[in-house]
Amino acid sequence: MSRHQESSRDGKASGRGSNNIRSKSNARGNAPIKRKTTDSAKGTAAKGKASEATKATSSKNKAKDGIRLNKYISNSGVCSRREADMYIATGQVSVNGEIINEMGYKVKLDDDVRFDGTRINPEPKAYVLLNKPKGFSVTTSNEKGMTVMDLVAPATKSRIQPVGRLGRNATGLILFTNDEKLMQKLTNSKAGLPRLFHIELDKNLKAEDLEKIAKGLVVEGKKIFVEDISYVTGSPKKEVGLKLRNVGNSVIRTIFEQLEYQVVRVDCVTIASLTKKDLPRGKYKHLSQQEINNLMML
Repeated sequence: MSRHQESSRDGKASGRGSNNIRSKSNARGNAPIKRKTTDSAKGTAAKGKASEATKATSSKNKAKDGIRLNKYISNSGVCSRREADMYIATGQVSVNGEIINEMGYKVKLDDDVRFDGTRINPEPKAYVLLNKPKGFSVTTSNEKGMTVMDLVAPATKSRIQPVGRLGRNATGLILFTNDEKLMQKLTNSKAGLPRLFHIELDKNLKAEDLEKIAKGLVVEGKKIFVEDISYVTGSPKKEVGLKLRNVGNSVIRTIFEQLEYQVVRVDCVTIASLTKKDLPRGKYKHLSQQEINNLMML
């Protein structure tokens, strides 16, 4: 064996004048031993995962917390975000009845946000007319079985509400909107919403009773006025047309029960200038701009 070969086996320099050490081969069972992960390394990895999980949770929470108040105001079309910050700082914005001055304050879509005393809504305005079929409650509650909200759900993502009411077994037109100003105007007790109903009774309505209703009945000390009442042309005398401005339909039954008639069927034929023309039962439509303008002028 040469001196050069002995030096190679001992792990010493393999060449003259060289300080390089030849490493051992990994072949034939000489693979390097894997080092165990130290506790500190494990701890660092765990902290990293925990940090990522915290960030993800934080992100979800932020999404659930709602949107910034200045963005809410800006989306409602009142002003820009920068201007909204100024109005917030000067105490002109309230949330659920409380003045908010905090920058970055977050609100939810169902919060009552008011700018200078007027409620605002960041959602696009929507106006939907439904020809209601039987068997659907006029309510926004999910605990009432089938409701009209199920029928108009595909119409818009805006949170519309019914204006006025119809009984579960009543049929005909009902208006939905998220326009707060219009809703207040149409449900005002003085002005009301003019509606025409086609009503069927359990027996023929006497002419003298029709006259009593036309002049106004006193029920429980309160006089109930109707705008118009008449027999339906070409139909039996138990079918009448009744026009009134009250937004509820319970007053209809009250009127006829006072005179000992039972209401068999109620169908809302018109709401102001809105009609059922080209609107089949169970279907809805979006109002045209002209129809919206007509409602605004009531």
